[in-house]
Amino acid sequence: MKVAIVGATGMVGTEILAVLKEQNLPIDEYLMVASEKSVGKEITFMNKSYTVIGLATAVDAAPDIAIFSAGGGTSLEWAPKFKAAGTTVIDNSSAFRMDQDKPLIVPEINADKIESTDKIIANPNCSTIQMVMVLSPLHKKYKVKRVIVSTYQSISGSGVKAMKQLENEKAGLDGEMAYPYPINENCLPHCDVFLDNGYTKEEMKLTNETKKILDPSINVTATAVRVPVSGGHSEAVNIEFESDFELNEVRKILHETPGVCLKDNVETNTYPMPIYAKGKDDVFVGRIRRDESQANTLNLWIVADNLRKGAATNAVQIAAHLINNDLV
Repeated sequence: MKVAIVGATGMVGTEILAVLKEQNLPIDEYLMVASEKSVGKEITFMNKSYTVIGLATAVDAAPDIAIFSAGGGTSLEWAPKFKAAGTTVIDNSSAFRMDQDKPLIVPEINADKIESTDKIIANPNCSTIQMVMVLSPLHKKYKVKRVIVSTYQSISGSGVKAMKQLENEKAGLDGEMAYPYPINENCLPHCDVFLDNGYTKEEMKLTNETKKILDPSINVTATAVRVPVSGGHSEAVNIEFESDFELNEVRKILHETPGVCLKDNVETNTYPMPIYAKGKDDVFVGRIRRDESQANTLNLWIVADNLRKGAATNAVQIAAHLINNDLV
């Protein structure tokens, strides 16, 4: 079993390697792949030194699986070339998510949709993954009609440049700006680029990807906000169901959902926070309460490490499913 990590030197690529080390999958050979400017660099992984290779060299090596985290442009150009070489691509970018011929996968929800003929598999957006992990079991029980979500997204979702901007601002230093405004002691209602409808691409990802993963009949409206937190996305989610619910039953369902961790006791100030989710694979949910302004409606708060379950962990879980079910 030969696996290529495309974008191995990047922030998510580094996290993918950390998750692979933890998962200890039956992989015989790793290929560390990056852009030309990183070719020749050395990466130490599991007590072994690897020389970073370029994309063309990696395609020629015909790996069984290639996990991409190198941006949409790279994915659009190179994923089909890996596919032609017989490789199954797991792509972290938005390039293929809404392609109807490509499965959009959160393994706990819809891994059964993957077939051996699927050679390009899309990893959903980080903010979508953590939300649908909570919505999915509740949708099965009560049927979700409408979701209103406001996100509080960490700067790590914007990459190294954003992390450096916050560090510079805290230190009072001038430097390159990832955002159009300061992020330290500020909140930007601006994640990704604005579209003609006034929403950002990030907000529309939450809408469109939720429909594709769970149910096209679910209506989702979103406001995505960037906050000065270094790691971990948070979401305030309002969910309208077709049928009524009991709060204790909701808590029981979520408590029993694999990959979801219930932290919901206001008497002890127990609720999800990014500082608690950092470095963990679970999606944390709490502040569960009835929306008293409208029937059959629930409020809750969801937090997850966007570099783990929101990206790296989900991709590695897809790879594990492929390997364990002989789909590659």
